[in-house]
Amino acid sequence: MVHLTSLARPIPHRPSAAMQHVAGLLDSEATGLLIAATTDLSLVVDELGIIRDAAFNGEDFGGEGVEAWLGRPWIDTVTVESRPKIEALLRDAAPGSITRWRQVNHPSPRGIDLPVRYSTMRPKLGGPVIVLGRDLRSVSALQLRLAETQQALERDYVRLRAAETRYKLLFQISGEPVLVVDAGTRRVTEVNPAAARRLGRAAKRVLGQDVVDLFDPASSRDLQVVFAGLRATGQAADLTGRLAGGRGETRISASLFRGEATTSVLLRLSPDSPATEAKSDPAHALGVIAKLPEGFVVTDTSRRILTANAAFLDLVQLATEEQVRGEPLERWLGREGTEAQALFATLQDHGSVRHFSTALRGEYGSTEDVEVAAVSVANGEQPCFGLTIRSMPRRPSAAASAGTGLPRSVEQMTELVGRVSMKTLVRETTDLIEKLCIEAALRITRDNRASAAEMLGLSRQGLYAKMRRYGIGDLDPSDLEVN
Repeated sequence: MVHLTSLARPIPHRPSAAMQHVAGLLDSEATGLLIAATTDLSLVVDELGIIRDAAFNGEDFGGEGVEAWLGRPWIDTVTVESRPKIEALLRDAAPGSITRWRQVNHPSPRGIDLPVRYSTMRPKLGGPVIVLGRDLRSVSALQLRLAETQQALERDYVRLRAAETRYKLLFQISGEPVLVVDAGTRRVTEVNPAAARRLGRAAKRVLGQDVVDLFDPASSRDLQVVFAGLRATGQAADLTGRLAGGRGETRISASLFRGEATTSVLLRLSPDSPATEAKSDPAHALGVIAKLPEGFVVTDTSRRILTANAAFLDLVQLATEEQVRGEPLERWLGREGTEAQALFATLQDHGSVRHFSTALRGEYGSTEDVEVAAVSVANGEQPCFGLTIRSMPRRPSAAASAGTGLPRSVEQMTELVGRVSMKTLVRETTDLIEKLCIEAALRITRDNRASAAEMLGLSRQGLYAKMRRYGIGDLDPSDLEVN
């Protein structure tokens, strides 16, 4: 047999004699005011369930249409799922007891259901039911915010898990030997399979060891210097060390990074030292290219720098190759973004570019006119672009025209096609024509500026303004005064 528990329950604490005495002094009006003041919403429902009176505290319910409830059955003012609760609240209201609080929802003209927590009491058998209500909108808003926050945390957690999975997968399948070392203790915290094979040890035997112990004692001091430099400046030069156990020489590259409130060092172990590579591989000509007096850069297909020689670093005013590696080449190459785009578009279409005139911007504001020759290497393990960048010789005529920066001939103008935008090209063409016309008028009138202005259809002030703009002739301050 199923036992049903009634919603009604006796009042837990009987009022004291003093409270009963005070309650006896209250008339019906005072009692109504007391109920309205202690609840957010109070209703009087007759024996048929019809709302006969309603009072709400403040203006919180002003736009919810509570006034329209009068004369309607209470059960018709709630949503479908709340109807059984209204029936139970009316059925279990009895003298000397108060029902448990139950949450119901009212349809709202604003579109969002109005949540109210109700309890009922019947002062006299067969009499009306007094309904006490508490507004739950603030609680509902907090619950909604909590749910949204939990969803956001779940999404962030999923993204972090996906990023961690990608990192671990790349770390494990990488063919380059890599060790992750704690910067403070020098203990190995992670090792990939390639590094374990290079060291000739199982990965679990490498974890937790001092990284210095993995190398020959002759290389230990150099490795300690690397870690000291990383802690002091965050950078350290590559070095060649000998692995322990007669595993041969290796080139060690160290990079510092922070994660999870700890500082770690990423150690990359190249298979052989640079000297060994030069002897075993005819491509040791790269060592010669690195010392060329002309800039040399290799980029990937997305135009990010893979390697650069010292001459290029001098042109862009940087000290180490690490500062440019991974950066887009157009950060320094080109007077405008369209120049670099035109260069690489031509390179992809034709495979090579020669005598491409442009400019190289230094990190600290310098600008150098350069000539670029480039080639696309599509066949290979990694498609890439190779570029040589040669500084253009400085000509006296170039210095003379530096004040305006305008092309001096039609040939120079046509050379800009594809390297600057059409809007810029038209503007510079207009400026060039204006400058040439003013110079010709001054030459014809033998520097008679009033006659030159009349010849050009300009006012004298307009002529002086354009002469000043293009740097033509010498102007006195009185020339710019309005007559």
